[in-house]
Amino acid sequence: MDQRILGIHHVTAIANNAQRNLDFYTGVLGLRLVKLTVNFDDPTSYHLYYGDENGSPGTLLTFFVWPDVPRGRRGTGQAITVSFAVPESSTGYWIERFTAHNVEFTRPMRRFDDQVIPFRDPDGLMLELVARPVSDLSARAQKSAWTAPVPFAHAIRGLDGVTLCVESLTQTESLLVETMNFNPVRREEGIVRYEIGLKGFGTTIDVRCAPEIGRGLVAAGSIHHVAWRTSDEITQREWRQEIARRGLNVTPVMNRVYFRSIYFREPGGVLFEIATDGPGFTVDEPLERLGSELRLPPWLESARDELERALPPLRLPNV
Repeated sequence: MDQRILGIHHVTAIANNAQRNLDFYTGVLGLRLVKLTVNFDDPTSYHLYYGDENGSPGTLLTFFVWPDVPRGRRGTGQAITVSFAVPESSTGYWIERFTAHNVEFTRPMRRFDDQVIPFRDPDGLMLELVARPVSDLSARAQKSAWTAPVPFAHAIRGLDGVTLCVESLTQTESLLVETMNFNPVRREEGIVRYEIGLKGFGTTIDVRCAPEIGRGLVAAGSIHHVAWRTSDEITQREWRQEIARRGLNVTPVMNRVYFRSIYFREPGGVLFEIATDGPGFTVDEPLERLGSELRLPPWLESARDELERALPPLRLPNV
């Protein structure tokens, strides 16, 4: 296929307390809650979407919230780290902010010549801030209907990439390089970096080969899946055919209202999604009101009263 994956569309992880998750990602990290909805496959639980002001593909980290789920375990067969891009001049700001908010973090380190600040969210999910030159970061409107608690000069701009952990590199690399058009660009201490070669957020993926640590458990504080961007539904169908040709089990196209999705497991066991860029988050509420109230897909509206009784109440941030 000539059409490339455009980068990461979103990453979805698991949390077990919706209010704590919301307070951390909006109040501490300064992301916008761009959609408050439910897990379409488990509608008595929340699905929270965080991103930039517009909910742009490439800026999105989302959470399934399951209150009774146990803590996960990092290991092979899963994505283990989400990286955010921040301006390179902002690392001091974030160290002070993490200290003030009692965030568990590690002092800046170097990886592939990047300055990285590793930290954890309240469920133990591994996250990183990666310092990037401002010239490498997409322009973002400094004024919006939403008031961010983090000054724009230091704000998270989008997803930088993800790290996968696999038992064996060979088949995962084959999929990334031969099918998804990633290029291996660096190798360092058991980690291989792949890049798409396009500008924008989420165009980097690191793969760690670590059979010695054992299989991971995807639960609270773990990444559920990584979604990759494609431009439209026609291209998505072509990707589905290509993935099936590789002998991988791929789902039918699923209507997620804000995008269309297909899912499959890459050979190392990590759940991948390919999602369309559109129609986007303003399909059911205006830009200035994103994340301001519970939105349900049309097929669940008749059950709204029942679902609202089942879902825990939330104190929403200033929208």
